[in-house]
Amino acid sequence: MSLPPPRSMIALAAVTLIALGATTAASAQDYRQAFHPDQLKGPPPGALNEVLVLGTPHLSNLGEGFKPASLEPLLDRLAAWKPTAIATEDLSGLQCDSLRRYPSRYASTIESYCWNSTPANEATGLDVPAANAEAERLLAAWPAQPTAAQRRRLAAVFLAAGERGSALVQWLRLAPEDRIVGEGLTEPLVAMLNRIKDRPNETWLISAPLAARLGLERLWSVDDHSADTPDPADPAEKKAYGDAVMGAWDNPATAARRAEDEQLGARLGEADGLLQLYRAYNASAAPQRTYLSDFGAAFMEPSPQGFGRQYLGYWETRNLRMVANMRDVLGQHPGTKMLTIVGASHKGYYEAYLDQMHDVRLVDPQAVLR
Repeated sequence: MSLPPPRSMIALAAVTLIALGATTAASAQDYRQAFHPDQLKGPPPGALNEVLVLGTPHLSNLGEGFKPASLEPLLDRLAAWKPTAIATEDLSGLQCDSLRRYPSRYASTIESYCWNSTPANEATGLDVPAANAEAERLLAAWPAQPTAAQRRRLAAVFLAAGERGSALVQWLRLAPEDRIVGEGLTEPLVAMLNRIKDRPNETWLISAPLAARLGLERLWSVDDHSADTPDPADPAEKKAYGDAVMGAWDNPATAARRAEDEQLGARLGEADGLLQLYRAYNASAAPQRTYLSDFGAAFMEPSPQGFGRQYLGYWETRNLRMVANMRDVLGQHPGTKMLTIVGASHKGYYEAYLDQMHDVRLVDPQAVLR
């Protein structure tokens, strides 16, 4: 039979454990890893991968003060930079196809962000994965001077792939008299393409026209909503979540952002009003203001359930996956000059995450927007 240790030894052990716990907590809080990918950028052989992140307002929210013609100064400057790839804040057809297989989680996401490609699938005889494979096959052997019929066929295939932005690029590259039914483009699909090309949306009015002007054949849909979850089933919990996050957003930084937006919006009618808005949205201090107003405020939101931290986790996850989609494109095509157009709240996260990549060099948007 063994005797218990003396009380003094128990006390000493307790103090030691407390000290070790404090040390561990301090280590967990203070530890910084020594490997910094952002400092290991080569240069590699050959042309660099360059990425210009253009933070944008959602054009549909600008109201009657916005006129599509006011985009010309912006388009001229972006075209002068000569991107070789353009990434957009759209869900890819492949991701939508995947989300549709999990409707219990993604039903509202599908309704909000996924275009129903069924008419194009039926017209071409291709489902979404097969259409994506066919688009890649066509582009791999794409002639220098494609016929109008070839462009119409590729547009139809892109629609079946769930890639309306890329289909619109092909549509805009056709002469107006060649924008007709045929090669898988039915009358409803033609009407849809003619309808979206004039809608106030960044993909329809900036990305697709710019790609067509530059002679590019497609866009890259890099948005990601795989971190979406359904609203809480309990109405009280749903309300508590909304109240917590909305309450966090009610702060001086949000008021300052709102006041700036009102001032910029009032100038949209001026010759360079929209360009001034883009310069403000892409200023170096803008991401920090956004953080203080939105994500940083949610981070410190004190609800016991951690509602603000849940929201922040979703946001960081979404941006990481969006950046991963862009990095995938750059990895497949080294030496790309990528313009990525995204809602301005994403801009700081895009740049911070992209800058961690060895083979990515960021471009100052202010130099391009001068």
